[in-house]
Amino acid sequence: MKNILIDGYNLGLEKGTGVATYARNLSYEIGNLGYRTSVLYGNRAAPSRQPLMREIAFFDSNVGERNRMLEIMEQAHRAVLGPLGHVAAEVPVTGKVIARHFSARLPHYDDLYNATDVFKRSQSAFKLWGEVSNVKMPVRPDLVHWTYPIPLRVKRVPNIYTLHDIVPLRLPYATLDHKRRYFNLLKKLDKVAEHFVTVSECSRRDLIDIVGIAPERITNTYQSVDIPAKYRDKPVEQVAREVEGATNAGYKDYFLFWGSIEPKKNIGRMIEAYLASKVDTPLVMVGAQAWKSEQELRLLDSTTLQQFEIIDRVISQKKRVIQLQYAPFSLLVSLIRGAKAALFPSLYEGFGLPALEAMLLGTPVMCSDTSSLPEVAGDAALMVDPYDTAAISQAIRQLDADADLRAELSRRGLKQAERFTPAVYRDNLAALYQRLL
Repeated sequence: MKNILIDGYNLGLEKGTGVATYARNLSYEIGNLGYRTSVLYGNRAAPSRQPLMREIAFFDSNVGERNRMLEIMEQAHRAVLGPLGHVAAEVPVTGKVIARHFSARLPHYDDLYNATDVFKRSQSAFKLWGEVSNVKMPVRPDLVHWTYPIPLRVKRVPNIYTLHDIVPLRLPYATLDHKRRYFNLLKKLDKVAEHFVTVSECSRRDLIDIVGIAPERITNTYQSVDIPAKYRDKPVEQVAREVEGATNAGYKDYFLFWGSIEPKKNIGRMIEAYLASKVDTPLVMVGAQAWKSEQELRLLDSTTLQQFEIIDRVISQKKRVIQLQYAPFSLLVSLIRGAKAALFPSLYEGFGLPALEAMLLGTPVMCSDTSSLPEVAGDAALMVDPYDTAAISQAIRQLDADADLRAELSRRGLKQAERFTPAVYRDNLAALYQRLL
């Protein structure tokens, strides 16, 4: 049986991201294709000769915390000698550690490995030397599929890298990445990678036109959306109770946004458009505050609200913005199902998974008419220019007032989601892996 290794760079145990969802879904599809699935993590826990301690440390990275002075000495050593290789150790998951708390976060796997701080260290090495670091596995895989542009590789096997988008180059003001280093990393990976994977034709064109990667070296597999039936088919009465308990808003009586509060997501314009729409339907936002979140949320600041004389309207029972920093996946699915419509006016997306998740659950979608979103949404969403606040506001009013429009978008969305099923994605992956193996 062929063995495919993926990275756990975005598969942290405490929180998830869109790329984490991609990596987790990828792990399951690799298993469904009949390959042995290995996952490499980069937790801080120091290696141990005792298997039990490796298992414990994997689920509690404070066990085996490394001495700070040793870390400083090692960093100095790396600076003198250049990028060093990294060695991974197997993590035995025997059940001695009760890990059900993390079951929703863990990917599918046959083997788990950990190399201490390998992702952070490889990035530090690239910053110093501009080189891709090697990682030595206890068992050499037949293929490595990195789910993110990481300066790592396993020698003497095909290494492929998923490049979701190039937002740091297309919207440089919207990320904290070091732009020159990011561009240099993509050019370096082009020299060492066997192949690249991306998730939309929009991203593929960007990689060809802007980064200069040869077209035959990039395959667009898209990605799938799949929500477990226990969440997707939950009784409506239960969904309504969960929604009302979490937000104090009624079932099908609120707009919903979910995702990181950051410039790329266009939160500031969305809030401005929502306030200008004068609809009574509340806006629920689910997401952690990230870089420049205070700037995106400035219209909700009490001083600003008083200046615009809209504070009473926002905090009244009929007109309010409700913020949740976090929602577990089961509650998030209920919030999506219970929403009158999903709002997703992002400035740029490599794929735009939230829009597709909403469609799968029958929730009408308003999204941008830019980047990959027209590919993903097709004719199943109300599309707007994300830079046009008046257009976003008008779309919100349409969705709020027109039940027939919402029903039609819901019907189209369910049909559009069928184009991105796990079976379709699996076929795309199978064709790619068969070429490379």
